Amino acid sequence: MRLSLGLRRGTGLVVGGRGRRAPVTAAPERDQVVAASETVELVLGEHSPLPESDADVVDLVRLLRGHVARLGARTAPGAPALLRAQRLCSDSIPEGCTPSRVYLVSLAEATRELMAHVECGGPMPRGVERVGRWRMPTVNVLRGAVFALALAFLVFAASVPRT
Repeated sequence: MRLSLGLRRGTGLVVGGRGRRAPVTAAPERDQVVAASETVELVLGEHSPLPESDADVVDLVRLLRGHVARLGARTAPGAPALLRAQRLCSDSIPEGCTPSRVYLVSLAEATRELMAHVECGGPMPRGVERVGRWRMPTVNVLRGAVFALALAFLVFAASVPRT
């Protein structure tokens, strides 16, 4: 079974009489975590088939390495998940059927760890702002806020004159 994961070429519009193709405008950029999770699901999914040929393995490894590079730009340089994924990306694909599949699975697991690190809002490099992500306050912060609000109501209730 050949997985069609490669980029398709020649999908532009024909312009002019000489068969020149106009560049296709890129679609809006997808969320990197969602795109990486789809590729990881192709490798680690329960019902996903094993790659049959070496070309399939090379295509999947290329996709995973691209996801690691894009997700790595959104994390701090010294994060352990990033270092593990980069170390696996720098290794070459082993020869043979079983070793190449084992390498593919370990790279997919490292990409999954990196996705979890990015999703949970791990430290980001300087200059990159988080857009639309609020940090969940801890339980003690919530307790302190409720206590302060109750104390404010108590002081207000005590200051109202009785009639």
